[in-house]
Amino acid sequence: MPTEARACTASELLCVMSARLLENGQVIFAGVGIPLLAATLAQRLHAPGLTILFEGGTIGPHIVPGQLPPTTNEQRCTRRANMLVSTTEVLLLLQRGYVDVGFMGGAQIDRYGNLNSSFIGPADDPQVRLPGTGGGNDIASLAKMIVAMPQEKRRFVERVDFVTSPGFLRGGASRRDAGLISGGMYKVVTDLALLGFEEETGRMKVEALHPGVTPAQVQANTGFELPVGPGVGFTEPPAAEELAALRRLDPDRVYTA
Repeated sequence: MPTEARACTASELLCVMSARLLENGQVIFAGVGIPLLAATLAQRLHAPGLTILFEGGTIGPHIVPGQLPPTTNEQRCTRRANMLVSTTEVLLLLQRGYVDVGFMGGAQIDRYGNLNSSFIGPADDPQVRLPGTGGGNDIASLAKMIVAMPQEKRRFVERVDFVTSPGFLRGGASRRDAGLISGGMYKVVTDLALLGFEEETGRMKVEALHPGVTPAQVQANTGFELPVGPGVGFTEPPAAEELAALRRLDPDRVYTA
């Protein structure tokens, strides 16, 4: 954790930095945990017109502080929602182009933004079985993506063990050549830096370091070469107002411990 950011946890840093990427009027397909917290924080602070969608079919839920839903199918997801539809119908909104941003995490990510949430190890004898895709593949295939996850070598790997949710696949034009003509990776928010992607190659790059973090720290926690340009600056640390609002949403630190 950067020295300047020790007033907050790594998860709080992920939430605040992710929330800043969301804009008023957007429609965002969010998972629970940090994506939901970040989207709700953005609503409270600067994007009151942000509409949240859940895979379970909820459109525009009202999240009660201290009562965060543990899954996208839990009844707390539906409180004062604008609409409740089927999973199929809410995923069709992606195909119709009504979703601006998809927001989720993953167990592994590679240099092209491909995400793995299926298994770790070989397919015929995995070391760890993970939750799987859910709607993750649909979201990553059709929407602009934000990913939030801790930056560690075991997570940021040269090649994911399985492509659950596609980023820029093998780079270059490979995503478009595979028939995925919309969406793509937008930003990756970690506890060390804000990462983006090169337009031509689709490779991940450092756009900004969090206060107190060095390029060497970022590279030491990445399993592939991650370029840091000479002009890369620093993000603004979480403000007291942002942290106070976040802690009202999650007072028991269920997701932000």
